[in-house]
Amino acid sequence: MGALHPILFFAVMYVVVLFFSIFICSSLFYSLNADPSDEMTVKTEQPAKQQGFPVQVSTAVVVR
Repeated sequence: MGALHPILFFAVMYVVVLFFSIFICSSLFYSLNADPSDEMTVKTEQPAKQQGFPVQVSTAVVVR
């Protein structure tokens, strides 16, 4: 088993790098070939108003 260690290491690293390269290349492909209408979705909803009393925070500066 010790003599196969380098071969197994490179085989596992090949599989890992192949997986990541497929993931990265497919992400780049889909980002470059995306429809422009899908990227710029404009939300027309207004944010919900908060319930309760507004809190104001102020800090005092002491000058000596």
